[in-house]
Amino acid sequence: MQRFQCPFCGLRDETEFHFATEAGKSRPEPAEEVTDAEWAAYLHLNDALKGQAREVWVHLTCGEYFLMTRDTLTREVSGSEALPGRAS
Repeated sequence: MQRFQCPFCGLRDETEFHFATEAGKSRPEPAEEVTDAEWAAYLHLNDALKGQAREVWVHLTCGEYFLMTRDTLTREVSGSEALPGRAS
């Protein structure tokens, strides 16, 4: 089992975490003008690049979202940090 570092709670089992989205992915706006196809693409289509990736994850136990940097090929995590504006 892999272990991830929550910036708020420390090292925990991977089962306590859930992938949210790629970091830097912009939500389509204005909401009232977004088509169903645009919304579906935002929710379900990811670049899924091979190698280093910055992603937003949520620690289900504490409910905090944070940034994780990991290698998508080796699954090695090289860092995690609170989202901007959130103190860890």
